[in-house]
Amino acid sequence: MNPVSKYSAQMVRALSITFLYALFCSTPLFAQVSKTENDYYKMVTLPIPEGVVLEVGGLDVLPDGQLAVSTRRGDIWLIKNPYMTGPAKPQFKRFAHGLHEALGLAYRDGAIYAAQRSELTRLRDLDGDGRADRYETVYTWPLEGNYHEYSFGPLFREDGTMIVTLNLAWVGYGASLSKWRGWMLEISPDGEMTPYATGMRSPAGFGLNTDGEVFYGENQGDWIGSGYITHVERGDFVGNPAGLRWTGLPGSPLKLKPEGVPDSGLPMVEVAAQVPELKLPAVWLPHSIMGISTSGILADTTKGAFGPFAGQLFVGDQGQSKVMRVFLEKVNGVYQGAAFPFRDGFSSGVLRMVWGKDGSMFVGMTSRGWGSTGPAPYGLQRLEWTGLTPFEVLSVEAKPDGFELTFTKPVNREIAADLSSYHITGFTYKYHSTYGSPIINQETGVVRGVKVSDDGLRARIVVDGLRKGYIHELKLTSMRSSGDEPLLHDVAYYTLNEIPSGPRLELKPEQKERPKTEAKSGKAAKPQSKRVTSMPADWTGGPDATITIGTKPGLQFDLPTFDVKAGSRLKLAFDNNDDMMHNLLVVTPGSADKVGEKAIALGLDGPGQNYIPALDEVLFHTVLLEPGTMEAIFFTVPDKPGDYVYVCSFPGHSFTMRGIMRVVAR
Repeated sequence: MNPVSKYSAQMVRALSITFLYALFCSTPLFAQVSKTENDYYKMVTLPIPEGVVLEVGGLDVLPDGQLAVSTRRGDIWLIKNPYMTGPAKPQFKRFAHGLHEALGLAYRDGAIYAAQRSELTRLRDLDGDGRADRYETVYTWPLEGNYHEYSFGPLFREDGTMIVTLNLAWVGYGASLSKWRGWMLEISPDGEMTPYATGMRSPAGFGLNTDGEVFYGENQGDWIGSGYITHVERGDFVGNPAGLRWTGLPGSPLKLKPEGVPDSGLPMVEVAAQVPELKLPAVWLPHSIMGISTSGILADTTKGAFGPFAGQLFVGDQGQSKVMRVFLEKVNGVYQGAAFPFRDGFSSGVLRMVWGKDGSMFVGMTSRGWGSTGPAPYGLQRLEWTGLTPFEVLSVEAKPDGFELTFTKPVNREIAADLSSYHITGFTYKYHSTYGSPIINQETGVVRGVKVSDDGLRARIVVDGLRKGYIHELKLTSMRSSGDEPLLHDVAYYTLNEIPSGPRLELKPEQKERPKTEAKSGKAAKPQSKRVTSMPADWTGGPDATITIGTKPGLQFDLPTFDVKAGSRLKLAFDNNDDMMHNLLVVTPGSADKVGEKAIALGLDGPGQNYIPALDEVLFHTVLLEPGTMEAIFFTVPDKPGDYVYVCSFPGHSFTMRGIMRVVAR
C-alpha cells in the first residue's frame, strides 16, 4: 500500500469513528441523564422478620449502636446491626410489650422512655438480658377513650426535662375532651408536670433545633389551613382554640379562652394582630404541595456527614411518604424561613427519623388507618448520603427589599442575572374553624433587580409585592449551575413573618421604574363534557344504572369495584361522607399513577383546577367536594371493555384511594 492510500484509509477510519461516536452520543441511549434524588441520597430497606409488625411510633439509637423502635401495636424492639455491615442481617429482639400505642421513644441514662395513650413510661432492663424488667409510670394524664387521643414523645432537653404532646379528640372537629388535650407538657425527671403551651391539633412531630429550641409540626384540619412548623415557647397559643378550655386551671401559662379567638376566616397574620397570644408558624408547608400530614422534625447535627445542609431541619410527612428540608433564620427576634423538597418515595408513611452513628438517617414508617403514598403498611429504611453534592438552593434569607439565595454550587452567571429566571408568588390560607382552607390572596411578585456574587454562590433579588405573614413561592425552573446542571429541586416556599432592616440593593436606572404588567384575562371555560351534573335530555327513561360511592377511613372508597355494561348510560353519585376534601375521577386503564402525579405537579394551580389535570386519560370527574357534600355525574360508559379506575386525585390520596369500574361487554 502506498503512503497516500495508507493515509486515506486511516483518515476514513478516523472519520467513521467520529461519525459513529457523534451518532451514538446524540441518541437517547447515550444522552446525558439528569440525576435524581437517589443519586445523592440512597435508600436502604431494613428487612423485617416475618411475624414482626413494625408500625413505627418511635425511634432512638442506643449508645451501643442498637436501634430502639416502639410500635403502634405496643411493642418495643431492639435491632442489632441496623447498618447491615457484613453478611449478617439485622437482629430483632423484643424489649417490651403490652404498651398502649407507643407513638414516641427516647433513651436516657440507661432507660427507655415511651409515651403511651395515657402515660409517660420508663422501662429498664435490670438483669442485662435485653428485655425490660421494670415498667414505671413517670406521669399519667386522663383519657376519654376517643380514637384520636394520640400521645407523642418524649423529647429530652439538655437538662433531662421531657416534653410530650397530646392530640385532640375528633368528634367531627377537634375537641379537648379530657384535661390538657391539645397541649404541650413539660415533665421533670421526677414526674412533675408543667403545662407549657397549647393550640395544638395533631402535634405528631416535634424536635429541637441546633440551639436547643423547641419546634413542633402541625397537620391540616380545623383552624389549620395547611401544615406548618412553629417555634414553641412557654405560654404560646399556636392555633387551634380547643385546648384553651383548660387555661383556667392552676399552672396554665395562658388566660386566653376559646371565645377570645375570632372565627372570621381572615389570614392568620391578621387575626394575630387582634389576639397577641397567637403565635404564627415559623415555616408553612403548603398543603398537598409540600406534604399533607407533618410528622417528625430532626435537626442536622451530623456536621457534614449527611451532606451540605448542616444545622437545617428535616421534616417528615406521613401522608406523602417524604422528607422535606427547612432553612430557618431569625429576623427581629422571630423565626421564619424556607421549606424545600428533599427526598420522596419512601415505602410507607414517614413518621419518625433519627440519626445513626454513621451520620445516616433512619426513617420509621406506618400507614394503617392513616393512608400514605408509600404502599407498604409499615417499614424501616435508612437514608445514606452518597458523597455527591446536589445542585440545590441551600438557603433563602429575607432582605429589606427581597431575598438572597445561596446555592450549593456556583450558578451560571448569565442565567442567574436574568430577572426572568425568578418567579415569585405570594399566598396564604384562611384561619377559621372549617377543616383546611383554599389558597387565598394569591398575587405575583415583580422581580426588579438581581445581583450575583463574584463566586456565583449567591443571588440577591429585589422583589415588589412582598407581604408580612404570607408564604412566598420562589420558582427557579431555568436556573443552571456553572456546569450546566439543573436544580435538583427548583422551588422554595419562604414564610415572611418579619422584614429586616438594612441597606437595599442599588438598582440599575432602567430597573427603578416598576415594570408594567398586563392584566391577565380569565381563561375561557373549557367544555364540561367530562363533568355533566344534570341528566342529558335525550336520556328518555333515565339512566341504565345508578351507582353511589362513599368513603371509608384510611383514604378509601367504600365501593372497591362495580360492573357496568359497555355503552350504557350511568349516573355516578359520589357522597363525600369523610372529614376531608375528595374528588372522583374515572380514568383510562393503566393511567391512575400518571393522573395522580400530574395532579401533584399542578402546585399552586391545583386548587383552582380541583386538582384535575388536563389529560386525555381523565374521562369523567366530579369537582373537589367539601366534607359532607355530594355530586352526581352522568356519562355514557366507554364501549371498550376493561378495568377503568376511579381515583381521588387530591395530592397524596391517589395512590391509595382507588376503585375499579369494570366495563363488561353487552
